[in-house]
Amino acid sequence: MKKLPAKAKVKEKGSAQSKKLFLCIVPFIILSFLFSYFPLHGWIYALYDYKPPLSLSQCEFVGLKWFKTLFANPTQVSQMIQVMKNTFAMSLLGVLTSLLPVAFAIFLNEIKYKWFKNLVQTMTTLPNFISWVLVYSVAFSLFTDSGMVNTLLQNMGIITTPIKFLDSDAHTYLWMTLWNLWKGLGWGAIMYLAAIAGIDAELYEAARVDGANRFQLMKNITLPALMPTFFVLLMMSVANFLNNGMDQYYVFQNAFNKEHIQVLDLYVYNIGMTGNSLSMATAISMLKSIVSLALLVIVNMVSKKTRGESII
Repeated sequence: MKKLPAKAKVKEKGSAQSKKLFLCIVPFIILSFLFSYFPLHGWIYALYDYKPPLSLSQCEFVGLKWFKTLFANPTQVSQMIQVMKNTFAMSLLGVLTSLLPVAFAIFLNEIKYKWFKNLVQTMTTLPNFISWVLVYSVAFSLFTDSGMVNTLLQNMGIITTPIKFLDSDAHTYLWMTLWNLWKGLGWGAIMYLAAIAGIDAELYEAARVDGANRFQLMKNITLPALMPTFFVLLMMSVANFLNNGMDQYYVFQNAFNKEHIQVLDLYVYNIGMTGNSLSMATAISMLKSIVSLALLVIVNMVSKKTRGESII
């Protein structure tokens, strides 16, 4: 029997390994298709005057009517402008605070007592797994007129009337950013902690031999090593500028703060579910997806020209 050359054996082994790895990711590809791409067929509802529970064939075909309505109706235009202001403000604050997980990861890595480091990391990561409904329940217990904070301040004689924390439109952007930061700070730092673990320890040893202190090590070794990861995540955040999510804003919205808390995702939900206009909500969602895709392409082009690397 004729033996295969060494190169052919290596090639055959590599091909078999590639097939095994591909089979491992097939279930995730199928799930991504089912949850991210298959639902896109629902965009067809934007071309009809859909009225549930009728079937689509029983509804009137209106073509681009809903897209024209978005820009032709002055009331609709003013609402969209306010919603876009809210969306951009929330997203911009999210981008500006994206450096905080980097700083948190660096300082957390400097903790020498392992048990305390694990405790802090666990306590700051746990909020990420709490639903926004439970977060609002905590906020309601703490910050309502009869909540713990107002009760404590009144008993101490600092205030005479309760402070309107939740049922007020004052500083809505700031409050939403702080809640989001509290919930996601520890989780956002995990990737940076993994990047820190991959830094060559010899770099630190060489710097210590040269007389570098802890802050110089953080500034000249740790921080530069985290920048590639930070810029990739930053560009992904910019590409998802219009995707604020809905859960947080939905549970915190009320009649007092609706003007400034209503971001694009929440606006789509409110129009579709409470405004009984699923077709218009679908049209707005389509435009949001197209703009998000355009932002992703632009950010990818900027990354390729400035850093020589692309994210897609």
